[in-house]
Amino acid sequence: MNKKYVWVITAILLAALLLAACAKTPETPKQGAPAEAKKMSIGLLKLTSSAPVFIGIEKGFFKEEGLNLDVQWFEAAHPIAVATASNKVDIGATGITASLYNMVTGGQKLSIVADKGREQKGYSSSALLVTSDLWGQGVQKIEQLKGKRIGITQTGSTYHYMIGRLLETKGLSLTDVEIVPLGKMGALMAALQSKQVDAVILNEPNISTVVAAGYGKLVSQVGDAIEYQTSGIFFSPELMKDKVNAVRFLKGYIKACRYYYDAVLTQKDGKVVPGANYDEVINIIAKYTDVPVKDVKTGLPYIDRDGKLLTKDIQTQIDWYVGHKMLEKPLDAGLVADATLFEEALKQVK
Repeated sequence: MNKKYVWVITAILLAALLLAACAKTPETPKQGAPAEAKKMSIGLLKLTSSAPVFIGIEKGFFKEEGLNLDVQWFEAAHPIAVATASNKVDIGATGITASLYNMVTGGQKLSIVADKGREQKGYSSSALLVTSDLWGQGVQKIEQLKGKRIGITQTGSTYHYMIGRLLETKGLSLTDVEIVPLGKMGALMAALQSKQVDAVILNEPNISTVVAAGYGKLVSQVGDAIEYQTSGIFFSPELMKDKVNAVRFLKGYIKACRYYYDAVLTQKDGKVVPGANYDEVINIIAKYTDVPVKDVKTGLPYIDRDGKLLTKDIQTQIDWYVGHKMLEKPLDAGLVADATLFEEALKQVK
Protein backbone atom coordinates (compact mmCIF):
# COMPACT_ATOMS: atom_id res chain seq x y z
CA MET A 1 0.00 0.00 0.00
CA ASN A 2 1.17 3.48 -0.80
CA LYS A 3 2.83 5.10 2.22
CA LYS A 4 0.75 8.19 1.63
CA TYR A 5 -2.49 6.27 2.16
CA VAL A 6 -1.10 4.58 5.29
CA TRP A 7 -0.46 7.99 6.85
CA VAL A 8 -3.92 9.22 5.86
CA ILE A 9 -5.68 6.19 7.33
CA THR A 10 -3.60 6.45 10.53
CA ALA A 11 -4.47 10.13 10.89
CA ILE A 12 -8.17 9.38 10.38
CA LEU A 13 -8.11 6.65 13.05
CA LEU A 14 -6.32 8.90 15.58
CA ALA A 15 -8.81 11.69 14.95
CA ALA A 16 -11.70 9.28 15.48
CA LEU A 17 -10.24 8.10 18.79
CA LEU A 18 -9.77 11.69 19.99
CA LEU A 19 -13.32 12.60 19.05
CA ALA A 20 -14.66 9.54 20.88
CA ALA A 21 -12.72 10.49 24.02
CA CYS A 22 -13.98 14.06 23.93
CA ALA A 23 -17.53 12.87 23.40
CA LYS A 24 -17.56 10.92 26.67
CA THR A 25 -19.79 12.59 29.22
CA PRO A 26 -17.89 13.30 32.44
CA GLU A 27 -19.24 11.49 35.53
CA THR A 28 -21.68 13.67 37.43
CA PRO A 29 -20.80 13.96 41.14
CA LYS A 30 -23.38 12.57 43.53
CA GLN A 31 -25.80 15.30 44.52
CA GLY A 32 -25.16 16.70 48.00
CA ALA A 33 -21.81 14.94 48.43
CA PRO A 34 -19.02 17.45 49.17
CA ALA A 35 -15.83 17.12 47.11
CA GLU A 36 -13.78 17.29 50.31
CA ALA A 37 -14.70 17.79 53.96
CA LYS A 38 -14.11 21.35 55.18
CA LYS A 39 -11.88 21.38 58.27
CA MET A 40 -13.12 23.63 61.08
CA SER A 41 -11.54 24.09 64.51
CA ILE A 42 -13.59 24.29 67.71
CA GLY A 43 -12.39 25.29 71.18
CA LEU A 44 -13.90 23.19 73.97
CA LEU A 45 -13.73 22.43 77.66
CA LYS A 46 -14.36 18.87 78.84
CA LEU A 47 -17.83 19.71 80.14
CA THR A 48 -21.17 17.94 79.87
CA SER A 49 -22.69 21.08 78.37
CA SER A 50 -20.58 20.41 75.27
CA ALA A 51 -22.59 17.19 74.76
CA PRO A 52 -24.20 18.23 71.44
CA VAL A 53 -20.75 18.79 69.93
CA PHE A 54 -19.58 15.37 71.15
CA ILE A 55 -22.76 13.77 69.80
CA GLY A 56 -22.45 15.57 66.47
CA ILE A 57 -18.94 14.19 66.04
CA GLU A 58 -19.79 10.63 67.14
CA LYS A 59 -23.04 10.36 65.16
CA GLY A 60 -21.59 11.95 62.03
CA PHE A 61 -23.97 14.93 61.96
CA PHE A 62 -21.16 17.35 61.07
CA LYS A 63 -19.69 14.99 58.48
CA GLU A 64 -23.11 14.81 56.82
CA GLU A 65 -22.77 18.56 56.30
CA GLY A 66 -19.33 18.18 54.74
CA LEU A 67 -17.41 19.29 57.84
CA ASN A 68 -14.47 17.81 59.70
CA LEU A 69 -14.28 19.24 63.23
CA ASP A 70 -10.82 19.65 64.73
CA VAL A 71 -11.30 19.79 68.51
CA GLN A 72 -8.93 22.08 70.42
CA TRP A 73 -9.08 21.39 74.18
CA PHE A 74 -8.75 24.32 76.59
CA GLU A 75 -8.33 24.47 80.38
CA ALA A 76 -10.39 27.62 81.03
CA ALA A 77 -13.28 29.55 79.50
CA HIS A 78 -11.78 32.97 78.78
CA PRO A 79 -8.96 31.74 76.50
CA ILE A 80 -11.59 30.11 74.28
CA ALA A 81 -13.31 33.47 73.79
CA VAL A 82 -9.96 35.13 73.05
CA ALA A 83 -9.01 32.43 70.53
CA THR A 84 -12.40 32.74 68.80
CA ALA A 85 -12.29 36.53 68.58
CA SER A 86 -8.77 36.38 67.09
CA ASN A 87 -9.74 33.72 64.50
CA LYS A 88 -7.36 31.16 66.04
CA VAL A 89 -10.32 28.80 66.25
CA ASP A 90 -13.41 28.99 64.07
CA ILE A 91 -15.86 28.11 66.82
CA GLY A 92 -15.80 28.57 70.58
CA ALA A 93 -18.04 26.81 73.07
CA THR A 94 -17.95 28.09 76.63
CA GLY A 95 -19.51 30.21 79.39
CA ILE A 96 -20.81 33.73 78.84
CA THR A 97 -19.05 36.02 81.33
CA ALA A 98 -18.39 39.69 82.01
CA SER A 99 -14.89 39.29 80.56
CA LEU A 100 -16.39 38.21 77.25
CA TYR A 101 -18.61 41.29 77.11
CA ASN A 102 -15.63 43.48 78.04
CA MET A 103 -13.72 42.03 75.09
CA VAL A 104 -16.50 43.21 72.76
CA THR A 105 -16.69 46.68 74.30
CA GLY A 106 -12.91 46.82 73.84
CA GLY A 107 -13.27 46.36 70.09
CA GLN A 108 -12.83 42.60 69.66
CA LYS A 109 -15.47 40.72 67.70
CA LEU A 110 -17.19 37.39 68.11
CA SER A 111 -20.81 36.34 67.79
CA ILE A 112 -22.84 34.16 70.14
CA VAL A 113 -25.03 32.13 67.79
CA ALA A 114 -26.50 29.18 69.70
CA ASP A 115 -27.31 27.69 73.10
CA LYS A 116 -24.78 25.53 74.94
CA GLY A 117 -26.45 25.33 78.33
CA ARG A 118 -28.87 27.37 80.39
CA GLU A 119 -30.59 27.44 83.76
CA GLN A 120 -34.19 26.36 83.23
CA LYS A 121 -37.08 25.74 85.62
CA GLY A 122 -37.54 22.06 86.39
CA TYR A 123 -33.97 21.03 85.54
CA SER A 124 -31.02 20.60 87.91
CA SER A 125 -27.87 22.39 86.80
CA SER A 126 -26.57 25.02 89.23
CA ALA A 127 -27.80 25.58 92.77
CA LEU A 128 -27.26 27.53 95.97
CA LEU A 129 -26.21 25.47 98.99
CA VAL A 130 -25.59 26.35 102.63
CA THR A 131 -23.65 24.47 105.29
CA SER A 132 -25.64 21.78 107.08
CA ASP A 133 -25.04 23.66 110.35
CA LEU A 134 -26.68 26.82 109.02
CA TRP A 135 -29.57 24.79 107.66
CA GLY A 136 -30.05 23.31 111.10
CA GLN A 137 -30.16 26.85 112.50
CA GLY A 138 -33.03 27.71 110.20
CA VAL A 139 -31.18 29.39 107.30
CA GLN A 140 -33.06 27.62 104.52
CA LYS A 141 -34.10 30.43 102.16
CA ILE A 142 -32.35 32.92 99.90
CA GLU A 143 -33.72 35.89 101.87
CA GLN A 144 -32.05 34.57 105.03
CA LEU A 145 -28.54 34.97 103.65
CA LYS A 146 -28.07 38.61 104.67
CA GLY A 147 -24.64 39.09 106.28
CA LYS A 148 -23.41 35.65 105.22
CA ARG A 149 -20.16 34.72 103.42
CA ILE A 150 -20.83 33.27 99.97
CA GLY A 151 -18.20 31.52 97.89
CA ILE A 152 -17.99 31.96 94.11
CA THR A 153 -15.35 31.08 91.52
CA GLN A 154 -14.27 34.53 90.28
CA THR A 155 -15.43 38.11 90.22
CA GLY A 156 -17.49 38.66 87.07
CA SER A 157 -18.05 34.94 86.56
CA THR A 158 -21.32 33.17 85.86
CA TYR A 159 -21.35 32.23 89.56
CA HIS A 160 -21.06 35.88 90.58
CA TYR A 161 -23.95 36.71 88.29
CA MET A 162 -26.11 33.84 89.57
CA ILE A 163 -25.77 34.70 93.27
CA GLY A 164 -26.41 38.36 92.52
CA ARG A 165 -29.58 37.59 90.58
CA LEU A 166 -30.79 35.09 93.20
CA LEU A 167 -30.41 37.66 95.98
CA GLU A 168 -32.28 40.26 93.92
CA THR A 169 -35.28 37.94 93.49
CA LYS A 170 -35.76 38.23 97.26
CA GLY A 171 -35.07 41.95 97.67
CA LEU A 172 -31.40 41.63 98.63
CA SER A 173 -28.25 42.62 96.74
CA LEU A 174 -24.56 41.75 96.63
CA THR A 175 -23.88 44.47 99.20
CA ASP A 176 -25.97 42.51 101.72
CA VAL A 177 -23.51 39.59 101.70
CA GLU A 178 -19.76 39.03 101.64
CA ILE A 179 -18.62 37.55 98.33
CA VAL A 180 -15.55 35.29 98.57
CA PRO A 181 -13.84 34.44 95.23
CA LEU A 182 -12.16 31.03 95.59
CA GLY A 183 -11.18 30.13 92.05
CA LYS A 184 -11.76 26.45 91.41
CA MET A 185 -14.82 24.30 92.05
CA GLY A 186 -12.88 22.06 94.42
CA ALA A 187 -11.99 25.08 96.55
CA LEU A 188 -15.67 26.02 96.80
CA MET A 189 -16.58 22.57 98.07
CA ALA A 190 -13.67 22.48 100.51
CA ALA A 191 -14.56 25.92 101.88
CA LEU A 192 -18.17 24.87 102.46
CA GLN A 193 -17.09 21.66 104.17
CA SER A 194 -14.65 23.48 106.45
CA LYS A 195 -17.23 26.24 107.08
CA GLN A 196 -14.94 28.99 105.81
CA VAL A 197 -17.98 30.18 103.88
CA ASP A 198 -21.66 29.90 104.74
CA ALA A 199 -22.94 29.21 101.23
CA VAL A 200 -21.79 28.51 97.67
CA ILE A 201 -23.08 28.19 94.14
CA LEU A 202 -22.24 24.77 92.69
CA ASN A 203 -23.15 22.81 89.57
CA GLU A 204 -23.84 19.13 89.06
CA PRO A 205 -22.45 16.58 89.81
CA ASN A 206 -20.88 18.59 92.66
CA ILE A 207 -24.30 19.42 94.14
CA SER A 208 -25.15 15.76 94.50
CA THR A 209 -21.68 15.00 95.88
CA VAL A 210 -21.96 17.63 98.63
CA VAL A 211 -25.52 16.70 99.62
CA ALA A 212 -24.62 12.99 99.73
CA ALA A 213 -21.57 13.75 101.89
CA GLY A 214 -23.83 15.58 104.32
CA TYR A 215 -21.99 18.88 104.76
CA GLY A 216 -24.28 20.97 102.53
CA LYS A 217 -28.01 21.49 101.99
CA LEU A 218 -29.71 22.72 98.82
CA VAL A 219 -31.51 26.06 99.19
CA SER A 220 -32.57 26.74 95.59
CA GLN A 221 -31.97 25.58 92.04
CA VAL A 222 -30.89 28.61 90.02
CA GLY A 223 -33.20 27.68 87.15
CA ASP A 224 -36.23 27.67 89.44
CA ALA A 225 -35.55 31.31 90.30
CA ILE A 226 -34.23 32.80 87.04
CA GLU A 227 -33.97 31.78 83.37
CA TYR A 228 -30.34 32.25 82.46
CA GLN A 229 -28.21 31.60 79.36
CA THR A 230 -24.99 30.37 80.97
CA SER A 231 -23.05 29.15 77.94
CA GLY A 232 -23.03 29.64 74.20
CA ILE A 233 -21.62 28.64 70.84
CA PHE A 234 -19.48 31.49 69.43
CA PHE A 235 -18.37 32.09 65.86
CA SER A 236 -15.16 33.88 64.90
CA PRO A 237 -15.35 37.01 62.72
CA GLU A 238 -14.05 35.02 59.72
CA LEU A 239 -16.62 32.23 60.14
CA MET A 240 -19.43 34.78 60.33
CA LYS A 241 -18.39 35.84 56.81
CA ASP A 242 -18.30 32.21 55.59
CA LYS A 243 -22.06 31.82 55.72
CA VAL A 244 -22.23 28.53 53.81
CA ASN A 245 -20.02 26.63 56.25
CA ALA A 246 -21.39 28.48 59.27
CA VAL A 247 -24.90 27.29 58.38
CA ARG A 248 -23.59 23.78 57.74
CA PHE A 249 -22.13 23.63 61.24
CA LEU A 250 -25.36 24.89 62.77
CA LYS A 251 -27.41 22.31 60.88
CA GLY A 252 -25.26 19.54 62.36
CA TYR A 253 -25.45 21.18 65.77
CA ILE A 254 -29.26 21.42 65.66
CA LYS A 255 -29.49 17.71 64.84
CA ALA A 256 -27.15 16.91 67.74
CA CYS A 257 -29.12 19.10 70.18
CA ARG A 258 -32.31 17.25 69.29
CA TYR A 259 -30.58 13.90 69.77
CA TYR A 260 -29.30 15.04 73.21
CA TYR A 261 -32.62 16.51 74.31
CA ASP A 262 -34.69 13.50 73.29
CA ALA A 263 -32.28 11.15 75.04
CA VAL A 264 -31.81 12.88 78.41
CA LEU A 265 -34.12 15.89 78.87
CA THR A 266 -37.65 14.79 77.98
CA GLN A 267 -40.13 15.00 80.85
CA LYS A 268 -43.15 12.97 81.89
CA ASP A 269 -45.45 14.15 84.67
CA GLY A 270 -42.96 16.91 85.53
CA LYS A 271 -39.97 14.58 85.85
CA VAL A 272 -37.10 13.92 83.48
CA VAL A 273 -37.25 10.39 82.05
CA PRO A 274 -34.60 8.54 79.99
CA GLY A 275 -35.19 8.55 76.24
CA ALA A 276 -34.50 5.83 73.69
CA ASN A 277 -30.81 6.73 73.29
CA TYR A 278 -30.14 7.60 76.94
CA ASP A 279 -27.32 5.12 77.61
CA GLU A 280 -25.63 5.88 74.29
CA VAL A 281 -25.58 9.62 74.98
CA ILE A 282 -24.35 9.14 78.56
CA ASN A 283 -21.48 6.99 77.30
CA ILE A 284 -20.55 9.52 74.60
CA ILE A 285 -20.38 12.29 77.21
CA ALA A 286 -18.33 10.12 79.58
CA LYS A 287 -15.90 9.32 76.75
CA TYR A 288 -15.20 12.96 75.91
CA THR A 289 -15.21 14.40 79.44
CA ASP A 290 -13.37 11.59 81.27
CA VAL A 291 -16.15 11.70 83.89
CA PRO A 292 -17.59 8.49 85.40
CA VAL A 293 -20.98 7.50 83.95
CA LYS A 294 -22.69 7.80 87.37
CA ASP A 295 -21.53 11.42 87.65
CA VAL A 296 -22.56 12.25 84.09
CA LYS A 297 -26.09 11.11 84.92
CA THR A 298 -26.41 13.66 87.74
CA GLY A 299 -25.14 16.61 85.70
CA LEU A 300 -27.09 16.88 82.46
CA PRO A 301 -27.64 20.60 81.78
CA TYR A 302 -30.69 21.92 79.99
CA ILE A 303 -30.12 22.83 76.34
CA ASP A 304 -32.89 23.98 74.03
CA ARG A 305 -34.04 21.10 71.79
CA ASP A 306 -33.04 23.06 68.66
CA GLY A 307 -30.03 24.69 70.32
CA LYS A 308 -31.71 28.07 70.08
CA LEU A 309 -30.08 30.91 72.02
CA LEU A 310 -32.13 32.68 74.71
CA THR A 311 -31.35 35.97 72.99
CA LYS A 312 -33.38 38.22 75.30
CA ASP A 313 -31.26 37.15 78.28
CA ILE A 314 -28.05 38.47 76.71
CA GLN A 315 -29.19 42.09 77.14
CA THR A 316 -30.38 41.30 80.68
CA GLN A 317 -26.90 40.04 81.53
CA ILE A 318 -25.16 43.02 79.94
CA ASP A 319 -27.35 45.51 81.83
CA TRP A 320 -26.71 43.68 85.11
CA TYR A 321 -22.93 43.69 84.64
CA VAL A 322 -22.99 47.39 83.72
CA GLY A 323 -25.10 48.16 86.79
CA HIS A 324 -22.58 46.34 89.01
CA LYS A 325 -19.59 48.02 87.34
CA MET A 326 -18.21 44.74 86.01
CA LEU A 327 -18.66 45.90 82.43
CA GLU A 328 -16.74 48.98 81.32
CA LYS A 329 -19.57 50.56 79.33
CA PRO A 330 -23.07 49.77 78.01
CA LEU A 331 -23.31 47.36 75.12
CA ASP A 332 -26.07 46.54 72.64
CA ALA A 333 -26.75 42.80 72.72
CA GLY A 334 -26.99 42.87 68.92
CA LEU A 335 -23.23 43.43 68.76
CA VAL A 336 -22.50 40.13 70.52
CA ALA A 337 -25.51 37.87 69.82
CA ASP A 338 -26.57 37.09 66.25
CA ALA A 339 -29.29 34.53 65.48
CA THR A 340 -29.44 35.20 61.72
CA LEU A 341 -27.37 32.20 60.64
CA PHE A 342 -29.06 29.95 63.17
CA GLU A 343 -32.51 30.81 61.83
CA GLU A 344 -31.32 30.03 58.30
CA ALA A 345 -29.95 26.67 59.44
CA LEU A 346 -33.15 25.87 61.32
CA LYS A 347 -35.19 26.37 58.14
CA GLN A 348 -33.02 23.80 56.36
CA VAL A 349 -33.21 21.08 59.04
CA LYS A 350 -36.28 18.86 58.76
